[in-house]
Amino acid sequence: MIIVLKPTATEEQKLHIIEKIESLGLRPHVSVGVNRTLIGVIGPEDAVRNVPLAAFPGVEIVVPILQPFKLVSRELKEEDTVINVGGVKIGGKKVVVGAGPCAVENREMLLETASLVSRCGASLLRGGAFKPRTSPYSFQGLGEEALKHLAEAREKTGLPVVTELMDPRDIPLIEKYADMAQIGMRNMSNFALLRELGGLNKPILLKRGNMATVKEFLMSAEYIVTNGNADVVLCERGIRTFETATRNTADLSAVPVIKQLSHLPVIVDPSHATGRRDLIEPLSRAAIAVGADGLLVEVHPDPETARSDGPQSLSPPQFELLMKNLAPVAESVGREL
Repeated sequence: MIIVLKPTATEEQKLHIIEKIESLGLRPHVSVGVNRTLIGVIGPEDAVRNVPLAAFPGVEIVVPILQPFKLVSRELKEEDTVINVGGVKIGGKKVVVGAGPCAVENREMLLETASLVSRCGASLLRGGAFKPRTSPYSFQGLGEEALKHLAEAREKTGLPVVTELMDPRDIPLIEKYADMAQIGMRNMSNFALLRELGGLNKPILLKRGNMATVKEFLMSAEYIVTNGNADVVLCERGIRTFETATRNTADLSAVPVIKQLSHLPVIVDPSHATGRRDLIEPLSRAAIAVGADGLLVEVHPDPETARSDGPQSLSPPQFELLMKNLAPVAESVGREL
């Protein structure tokens, strides 16, 4: 449930309500809006069923949250949440583009790619240090060596770094080298990992599982937020259907649906959604048009030699053209690139 405080509620009254909630074994979540302060009550509602919270001094109204996801729900917080990633804000007027290789293959390749995407207007540098692969014989990433290269690229370009985290034992490495931890589609339902992310002092980029409903996706975000980390960005990266023309099926309808249900920012990964570089630009244009707060695009200096996801990686000239063509689309919907 949500306790809506009166505009005239005092700090003492707010603390009194919080103390009462905690005494019942529940957890309060305070959200300060433009006109109102809200206190979300997290836990079984049976515990407060017979407590007249609406009669407490300073309370305007008590409203039940109907959605199973409480903290990420638009019911709890009307205003859009803006997440700060190393100085880059995701969720505001600017459409944020993260770009870089699927996997960090070596220092020279990464620095070349980082320099290119920075010049073309990217705001984030993406690159995999730990690679979840279907085959155990495929390239698995360079681990900490790759993280060091990403940190160097950040120093040279100023681009904050987002990289995938798969194992909670690697959390200290992410904290040391990266600005944002990406949770891939295979781990969207790894609830033990999601709980650990609640204690990570970095924003989280949570990708939708390829078999997950929107509700399941938001419940995974709830796991992270309810364990203490409210800085979550959601990423639509395509779902599995019967269609074989593309790697996955891009569910762009999920963007406005999530925007209605949740206050968290939403970005789209057209590279994984299609698996085809020729479809990245039209999907990117469409994603911006339906309200996406950003894009995550794979770029490689020589896609033909890429050790991972070459067919869906843009070459440098293709990425430069993409950024040029997306600017008027963003402007047409009141955003900027």
